[in-house]
Amino acid sequence: MSSFKLGDVKVRDIEWASDEFLLIDYSQTEKLYGFTADKAEFYRTIVMSMAGGQPSIVFANDKAITNATFGWHGIRNIGGRAYGFFGGVPMVKHGTGTNIGKYVYEGGPPALYRVDLSDMKTKQIAGRANEGEWRTWKIDAAGQVAATITRRDGSGEWRILNADDKEIASGSNPFGGVGLLAFSNNGSNIIYYDEEPDTGIIRYFEAPLSGGKATELFVDVKIDRFFIDPRTGVLLGYLESGAQPKPRFFDPALEKKIGKIARAFPKLNRSIVDWSSGFGKIVLNTNGNGDSGTWWTVDLEKLAASPLGYERPTIEPAEVGQISTVSYIAADGLEMDGILTLPPGREPKNLPVIMLPHGGPTSHDSESFDWWAQAFAARGYAVFQPNFRGSTNRDATFMKAGHGEWGRKMQTDISDGLMHLASQGIVDAKRACIVGASYGGYAALAGVTIQQGLYRCAVSVAGVSDLAMMVSTDIYESGNDATLKRNLKAEIGSGRELKDVSPRRFATQADAPILLLHGKDDVVVPFRQSLVMADALKDAGRPYELVTLAGEDHWLSRGDTRLKMLQSTISFVEKHNPAN
Repeated sequence: MSSFKLGDVKVRDIEWASDEFLLIDYSQTEKLYGFTADKAEFYRTIVMSMAGGQPSIVFANDKAITNATFGWHGIRNIGGRAYGFFGGVPMVKHGTGTNIGKYVYEGGPPALYRVDLSDMKTKQIAGRANEGEWRTWKIDAAGQVAATITRRDGSGEWRILNADDKEIASGSNPFGGVGLLAFSNNGSNIIYYDEEPDTGIIRYFEAPLSGGKATELFVDVKIDRFFIDPRTGVLLGYLESGAQPKPRFFDPALEKKIGKIARAFPKLNRSIVDWSSGFGKIVLNTNGNGDSGTWWTVDLEKLAASPLGYERPTIEPAEVGQISTVSYIAADGLEMDGILTLPPGREPKNLPVIMLPHGGPTSHDSESFDWWAQAFAARGYAVFQPNFRGSTNRDATFMKAGHGEWGRKMQTDISDGLMHLASQGIVDAKRACIVGASYGGYAALAGVTIQQGLYRCAVSVAGVSDLAMMVSTDIYESGNDATLKRNLKAEIGSGRELKDVSPRRFATQADAPILLLHGKDDVVVPFRQSLVMADALKDAGRPYELVTLAGEDHWLSRGDTRLKMLQSTISFVEKHNPAN
């Protein structure tokens, strides 16, 4: 087996391409010149051979293709050789000027390339989208482009074509919520999804690749995830949402086999990470009460499970704070819930509390081990992660209820959760801080500016402080994308609406100390968002601290800066809201 020193990069994923090759995806934040954005996160893929030798990087040796991968579309083994299918942006060869004869990166949508992982030879097998269009593909088991979907940004009109360029489905979705999911019926049909603009309900359809009427699938079924065969792209089954998520497979014998995992780990959060052909063996991750993260190999034929590794081996089971779901009702009567983590060894009565709203905001928290929540719990705090309206743990109506509610009902949903816990005697509402990252960072800032009298302190990690600035930046960096414009207006608002819920504009009303932490290489929420908030607080004479995380991105990918964030946050909270 070969070894390779990655250096100062951020590993994003590791995938087996075959028994012979391992793929490692990593990213780096790089400066741009002459583009709408001044920085971007570029992804690259390393191919390692188990036979040894020097690893290769996809597209690195092809001067006609940008040295970066823009999405990957599967691995197929054909004739005993492994091929990878990757999006790549063609370089432009200049014929005049100072760059004559040179290939220059000028951006634009990716084309689709097939890469022979044995010798790294590349071949373009599908062209890039035209200007003002978005496009992606599905590769069949034989390594052929079996379906292509193209959507126009302006009108939202979309079409799915088969391998013969025959249209097999079409429609219009001005918000862009349409795409290809997988193959079905042994690869003869394609499954695609189309999100209803008015309700937010995602509908799934199955259409014959040869042409014919599409049939709707999964009606009235809420799905957490899909299981797709990585070798063929065929849909095998899905995980049905619920208090106890249930795996559903089209093969009844396989469903019965997979169901045994739930019985083996009944009280833990479970995630199937990978599996062998036929699901004889799987890699499983568990976490939750008493489990800070364990990787297992499960032999479903022998009904045996063996621990493969531990995510946090120094944390003993008794040191994991108890995790549970708490249901409550918002001020307007909407039912919701949140995840409560209690400090180990302390009676759940009148505890100091950290409100920890999630990012997204289209996301949700579940009964799993959360390293940030557990860090606070270990120091004596109750931690509550509210799944406010707009979260994805309920139906589409609940998620759509968050549209236009930044700084409004989404914000009061958080404080309603605080009041509910206080009414139960679990926490002391007068000893609360609000902490969050990304959208959660926005909520933390809003909690002590747009709202008052609730929290002793606020911590914002990579949070948004000015919504008008965020919207204008996103639209500008997208190249004035019409679909993005429509989505932002529907989900957040426009014009005066944005100013009315921007914490920066209410800095004079800040009634608690604020800690701002932000990575300088953040390409999702620019560092400037924290900088202008710090300036506004300084001008208003309000207490604040600004911690710059040099070389860090939006996801806190580096261990040293993640630790710095955690230490700074805990120190700040303990100073302004001590647990004892």
